[in-house]
Amino acid sequence: MRNRNYIFMTMCVCTLFLSACNRNSGPPNARAVQEIPVFAVNTTLAAQGPIQNYLALSGDLVAGSSVDAYPDTAGRITRVLVSTGSVVRRNQTIAYVDPSRPGMDFLPSPVLSPIAGTIVSLPAQVGMTVSQSVPVAKVAGGSALEIRLHVAERFISKMALRLPCEITLDAYPGEIFRGTINEISPTVDPVSRTMEVRVNVDNPGSRLKAGMFAKVRVITERKDDIVKIPASAMIQRFGENYIFAVETDSRDPAFMVARRKLIKPGIIIDGIMEVQEGLNPNDEIVVRGQTLLEDGSRIKVIDRIAGLN
Repeated sequence: MRNRNYIFMTMCVCTLFLSACNRNSGPPNARAVQEIPVFAVNTTLAAQGPIQNYLALSGDLVAGSSVDAYPDTAGRITRVLVSTGSVVRRNQTIAYVDPSRPGMDFLPSPVLSPIAGTIVSLPAQVGMTVSQSVPVAKVAGGSALEIRLHVAERFISKMALRLPCEITLDAYPGEIFRGTINEISPTVDPVSRTMEVRVNVDNPGSRLKAGMFAKVRVITERKDDIVKIPASAMIQRFGENYIFAVETDSRDPAFMVARRKLIKPGIIIDGIMEVQEGLNPNDEIVVRGQTLLEDGSRIKVIDRIAGLN
């Protein structure tokens, strides 16, 4: 009898324990909503405009066309009528040379400027003895300037006459001067493995001076009216190139989602990428936070970055 009572009480305790377990581990409330993760991102608009490839070089500004002035006779320089920077006319007298010898007196012979321009070099000094092979002065024609660049052998195939150039100088920060390639050397220096290229420089107002140091961008390729985006927006996985575009969530218009779009990239210059296929101008794309996204991920736009120029 005592054993039967013990068994009955044990069965009741087990029943109560199982009932409590069923109540605590039952199905969730039907009104509870499953939480959907939301990713914070930054976006921008795909832009439309030009993109250009370039080769960055540097060189010194030199007189574009210069001619040496030589005396007609050997002798001693008695007068110098100009100074460095003087503007002269063609056939203007620069200096006088006295060809007199001991026991032989002659009239001073004038040294004439062969062209109209500016005196950029004046080695002549009063009292100096010169011959017909010694230049008295160097005259640069007009205000024409050029830059002599040395292009590495691996970039020679990109060079061509009349390629446009953008020129910047420390003397005029923020300003861009223009020029074009006007001469390409037919040979390569066997020591430095470089080829000389000369660039004509536009010099409005004659503000640029020979001897200035210039940085030059030789524009080797230019495309107009293309779709372009920050190159960092593109993701490359498993041989595919894609971006995430921003769209309204069809399930809840109050939210935005990221849609995966395959694209065909073109050239990339200074962090700006050409998009040949898969994207339209003014499409909003994710540029920060995209590495965590999947197609259809719900997003919250924290910042909209200004589009490319």
